[in-house]
Amino acid sequence: MEITIVGAGNMARGIATRALAGGHTVTLTAKDPGKAVQLVDELRSHGSGQISAADESALDTADLVVLAVPFEAAKQLAAAYGTRLNGKVLVDISNPVDASLDSLVVPPGTSAAEQIAEAAAPETRVVKAFNTTFATTLVAGQVNGTPLDVFIAGDDATARKQVAELVTSGGLHPVDVGALRHARELEGFQLLHMALQIREGGRGWASTIRIVAP
Repeated sequence: MEITIVGAGNMARGIATRALAGGHTVTLTAKDPGKAVQLVDELRSHGSGQISAADESALDTADLVVLAVPFEAAKQLAAAYGTRLNGKVLVDISNPVDASLDSLVVPPGTSAAEQIAEAAAPETRVVKAFNTTFATTLVAGQVNGTPLDVFIAGDDATARKQVAELVTSGGLHPVDVGALRHARELEGFQLLHMALQIREGGRGWASTIRIVAP
């Protein structure tokens, strides 16, 4: 797949690492082009995929676009990109939490993913994924030898399957939870997960959420 990642921070690094492990073609674009180039240089030897940096023109050739930026920035970008995203899979990884990790900043009955979908052009296929995985665990691909679960929500079943293929190819385990409205539960779950990093004496942002079946 042709994957464009918007952003050059820690989550961009983690998701790009998994995509390269899966043999995909990755393009990074960021507000600061220098950071994108630096991250590309650091990741060139990772996996069997290809990676490069580019401007926003990388959106036009992408099969899948990942917004690896905070919630408000993701919503603004989804609106700004407009019809350029029509028909594309747009992955929202954000968690709409306040600075103290005490609460969500979106009102009850909605989610960051749903607000991003509202801001995007009508034919954009928005999928929630990677919001319950920390960046350090994505780079490693596992916690204590166990592959990460990546929870996937979206209203388009084909789009969810495409994201699941990315997840599987990177050595992770996709968990399809259904419609985009279930991003509400995923974001609430991750709020608790993040808060535990502080309230339980610190876990090094190295824990993961996993479903274990008998």
